[in-house]
Amino acid sequence: MSDGKMWEIEDGFFSGGVGTICGVDEAGRGPLAGPVYAAAVILPRECVIDGLNDSKKLTEKQRYELRKVVEAEALAWAVGVVEPAEIDAINILNASFLAMHRAVGQLKMRPQHLLVDGNRFTPYPGIPHTTVVKGDGKYLSIAAASILAKTYRDDYMNRLAAEYPAYDWKKNKGYPTKKHREAIKTYGTTPYHRMSFNLLGDGQLSFDFGEE
Repeated sequence: MSDGKMWEIEDGFFSGGVGTICGVDEAGRGPLAGPVYAAAVILPRECVIDGLNDSKKLTEKQRYELRKVVEAEALAWAVGVVEPAEIDAINILNASFLAMHRAVGQLKMRPQHLLVDGNRFTPYPGIPHTTVVKGDGKYLSIAAASILAKTYRDDYMNRLAAEYPAYDWKKNKGYPTKKHREAIKTYGTTPYHRMSFNLLGDGQLSFDFGEE
């Protein structure tokens, strides 16, 4: 979908009397390790950013280039994070919603409406919302949020990769690849693994690696 067409859809909310729209998206529901990130972005009306689309459809270079543009053009933006221990305590779905809430709560201005990627969301106090399946390919503000959530989480996982190189997080960003799971079998878990997840891919959630 073209940038212009995405904006035509978004503009319908402004035409309906909504003054400020905030796109919200998350990154990192599926990984075995690392936090889940979410971003909230308020773009000015009639803002068009060339090439802006669902972050999953872009190259790494394109995502980082677009992040600079989004941050420069946005009226407000923020990122929320939920750590692995919290994910294990409340489950990944609720953790995703919490990360979104934290992002919205950090905005320097309060939006009048939230556009949330997905089909479910825990309402944010005092702000109505609309959930949009595959919204990061339909609404500019959600696409912008997907860029920020993805790139800031990638930055974090790249830093962790330097500390734990065996898990290949530089490449897999914590997702369940063969190399990642082989490293868990060989070296055990780290403080950044989600212990409530199926880490080995065989139904085994906990295991004893013994002590040296």
